[in-house]
Amino acid sequence: MNRDQVKGTAKDVAGKVQEQAGKLVDSKTQQAKGLEKQAEGKTQKAFGDAKDMIKKSH
Repeated sequence: MNRDQVKGTAKDVAGKVQEQAGKLVDSKTQQAKGLEKQAEGKTQKAFGDAKDMIKKSH
């Protein structure tokens, strides 16, 4: 795994935790921030996956 894959996965997990915490305290703001962080994490992981695929193809 490369750095982007690791960081992306970590952001996704942190976003899920933040979303759940927002649900527990009934905070729509925290839920939205958690969803945003998940999207960022998935995007970063996909970028890392693409970099890894390109590196392996050479």
